[in-house]
Amino acid sequence: MRGHRPRDGRYLYVWAGHVNHEVADFLAVIDFDEDSPGYGRVVNTVPLPGPGASFNEPHHMHLSVDGNFLGCGGLLSVLSGQPGIFFFDTSNPREPRFLFSTSDKFSSITDDFYPLPKGGFLISQMGSANGGSPGRIVEFDRRLRQVGSWPSTPPTDGFNPHGISVRPELNLMMTSDFILPDSTLKAVPGPPVLRNTIRVWNFQKRAIVKTIPAPDAVGTMDVKLIPNDRRGRAYTAGMFNGLIYLVDPIGGSATPVFDTSPQGGMPQILQLNRNGTRLFTGLLQSGRIIMLDTTRRFMLRQVSAVDLGVGAGPHNLLLTDDDERLVVTDYFLDEDDFPMANPGKVRLDGDRKVHVLKVSPNRLELDPRFNLDFNTAFSTGPARPHGAAIR
Repeated sequence: MRGHRPRDGRYLYVWAGHVNHEVADFLAVIDFDEDSPGYGRVVNTVPLPGPGASFNEPHHMHLSVDGNFLGCGGLLSVLSGQPGIFFFDTSNPREPRFLFSTSDKFSSITDDFYPLPKGGFLISQMGSANGGSPGRIVEFDRRLRQVGSWPSTPPTDGFNPHGISVRPELNLMMTSDFILPDSTLKAVPGPPVLRNTIRVWNFQKRAIVKTIPAPDAVGTMDVKLIPNDRRGRAYTAGMFNGLIYLVDPIGGSATPVFDTSPQGGMPQILQLNRNGTRLFTGLLQSGRIIMLDTTRRFMLRQVSAVDLGVGAGPHNLLLTDDDERLVVTDYFLDEDDFPMANPGKVRLDGDRKVHVLKVSPNRLELDPRFNLDFNTAFSTGPARPHGAAIR
């Protein structure tokens, strides 16, 4: 499952960086109450303070189980010699407070967050300390103290974890290897090196027990365990071949079950509803958001889609706790003028908008009341929205 699910609160948090990197990266607080006259409006911004406030490339984030802490990732902080893990106090939801930033001595390229049931986080670090391989899964306890960097002896066969998904009741965790981070820099010759492996973990021991390659997959960005699936199966997708795979940790297989290529391909972050019967993803190339019926695990069927238009660049998705609204952020990654990139090889921007889609069992529909454009919403200039959380 997705781990702790986002709560249906009054505020939407969006973690963003300015197009002008001289302006601090920031957390935006947005009115998310459908009964409010200010629904969809920015009500507060919390910029990062002091040195290290910019050139972080704000990426994914997640609230702690109690909702009082927010963990945020700076994907490219390491290029400026800065820590890439950021924590905010969200006990006052409308007025979050920055706490501190930190880093792991073994790893960098901070990506996804899993909120641990008793507090704290597991955080996927896609790269080594200098952005190479292997990466790590870093653990923080409920007091936000670092307590581990896993596995203690990581694999040497392309361990670059991006997505992370956990079902504690099965003692099961999966991570997806996506890309060798430093291969995306201009200073490193050759094309980016993409991965296609899913790692199966003993969750309690924080140990990898199996590696499953997804055949012909190119860039397995995300993995999501299916709620209530007795076999502990999951879905993953190859970003650059467009295929969605069913991953079976018992049989050790990853089987293609749906092809997004006829609709433009490039599936991004995956989301599953509470009972595991609907799968959502954004297709970066075409600007479509699709909803798939997963009741027949090996034969996915598309039941609805919303077209945001070519160039929209939908990447991150977040379902509300009642499965009735889907938040979409239109921005992936633009390695423009970061140190050492000059620019980098990944130049996949978007229209930098944030959308809300209404979700019913067989229909997706754009919410016309929520119309938030990060190009024009801030006096400090255009910004790139990426991570999202609901409090």
